Amino acid sequence: MRQTFDEELEKLNEGFTHMGKMVEKQIEDGVGAYLNQDLELAQKVIERDLEINDEQMTIEKKSLELIALQQPVTADLRLIITVLKASSDLERMGDHAVSVAKYLLRQDNFERIMPIEQIIAQMGLDVQQMLDQVLLAFTKENQQQAIEIARSDKNINEFSIEVYKMCIKNMKKRTDTVETDTNYMLVANTIERMGDYVTNICEWVVYLVEGKLVDLDTDNMS
Repeated sequence: MRQTFDEELEKLNEGFTHMGKMVEKQIEDGVGAYLNQDLELAQKVIERDLEINDEQMTIEKKSLELIALQQPVTADLRLIITVLKASSDLERMGDHAVSVAKYLLRQDNFERIMPIEQIIAQMGLDVQQMLDQVLLAFTKENQQQAIEIARSDKNINEFSIEVYKMCIKNMKKRTDTVETDTNYMLVANTIERMGDYVTNICEWVVYLVEGKLVDLDTDNMS
């Protein structure tokens, strides 16, 4: 009986990690499609979102089944709750990747401003790296690594502010860049929100290991 339960927990772990990798790919492709004006890739990102939603629903169903049927306690229960909650954050990150792709489809008269695009590209890479690292921290149950990852979200926030300032400055000088600058701000804000969701997952990794709910929001950390 215990062996079967352990196998189910392992499958749950694997499903969560797999979903995380799917979302990581969505972020890469969503940001890449926007910056490269790749309409075909943007459409693929939008279509693949259904797969991520299905994966999240599968994880949620399995988590609730394990809680109801196995009545797990202590560490096992914390693991199931962590996967249940963190998978919801992953699903939201996937939604945001789709939003980035959709900004390309909705935008006309795209006049590219490379200094801003370079920052957005870096934001996308940083969020991908944060997600990759937090999946590893989850697998290794490394709460200290999770805390350090959450601290790095401050860089994403600063990039977003920088994009905002650059766009406002552009719009004051040139009214013909208003649409482009507005979209850049929306994209940067969307990527910044992805970083916030990674921070949420970091908090769940700490809960998994220590059984404590913590606030790792960089705005509230010293």
